[in-house]
Amino acid sequence: MTSRVTSLDVAQRAGVSQSAVSRVFTPGASASEKTTAKVRKAAAELGYRPNSLARAMVSGKSGIIGLIVAYLGNQFYPTVLEQLSEKLQNKGYHVLVFMASQTAGNFDNVVEELLDYQVDGIIAASVALSSDLSERCRTAGVPMVLFNRSLDDPELSAVTSDNFSGGRDVARLLVAGRHRRIAYIAGWEGASTQRDREAGFRAGLEEAGLQLFARGVGDFKQETARRVTLDMYENGAGPDAIFVANDHMAFSVMDCLRSELGRRIPEDVSVIGYDDVKAAGWPAYDLTTVHQPAGEMVDKTVEILMEQIESRDTAPKQIAIRRPLTIRGSARIPKGWKHEGV
Repeated sequence: MTSRVTSLDVAQRAGVSQSAVSRVFTPGASASEKTTAKVRKAAAELGYRPNSLARAMVSGKSGIIGLIVAYLGNQFYPTVLEQLSEKLQNKGYHVLVFMASQTAGNFDNVVEELLDYQVDGIIAASVALSSDLSERCRTAGVPMVLFNRSLDDPELSAVTSDNFSGGRDVARLLVAGRHRRIAYIAGWEGASTQRDREAGFRAGLEEAGLQLFARGVGDFKQETARRVTLDMYENGAGPDAIFVANDHMAFSVMDCLRSELGRRIPEDVSVIGYDDVKAAGWPAYDLTTVHQPAGEMVDKTVEILMEQIESRDTAPKQIAIRRPLTIRGSARIPKGWKHEGV
């Protein structure tokens, strides 16, 4: 059996010290371009691969970030997953991706498994978290940042869009457009994003002395949102405007209104979504929606996680980024209307 090639073998082939080989293959370590080129050439010739597990045992860091997502059906999350992975890899980390359901119990099991992998940090996107699990991560010394979710825990960092303000802005637009039969299709009710979007939307309606005309739970699922839409129009005229908790469901709502109910958008019904995914700008939908700044949210999430990995004493941060509505053709816009948001 051929013996395993070691860093000493590479050092001898490249004519450098063994510590120079170590620096070349250690993320963030310093090595000259000349040394790096010689070492990588020798490593390729010998078929050498650095032992990441051994390096982790010495440094106390695995170089792995755990990334947990609940679902990828919504176009927002594949985009985010790609951006987070690229950003973390550029920081010298390997990314370990786990899928988890939206229930807190399932998510807890996934996090426990990630802790067994000795990850340096965890990013949890669109998943529920139990309060005792956040304490478990703190005890293990593994920082966690929630992405597009928040938790009523001042010790846990989270990055979201300003969901409350986004929902309120939608209400103000629909009220200004003289809509009066205004409905809301909620997402999964265990999500903080859903809770805050609806709270802001209701607050905006109440400012104008209005209440919801109809409400249904779409659960962030397209087929469920379709059935909810049909129910809203079963016994009468139905809503003249619908705010849908995300674009993923809004597309299904629009298809149902046009193809199954014969309603025109926006002449008969205005529809507004939340996320501003790529398909929202397609001519088939032309969806007015609340913009979520995915790139900025990713940057802030990685920045906070890196700070907490470098210093365990770094204070937790809760960031909510506000962005204006993206106005397109799916909602009636009152003449001269100006968005009050940032």
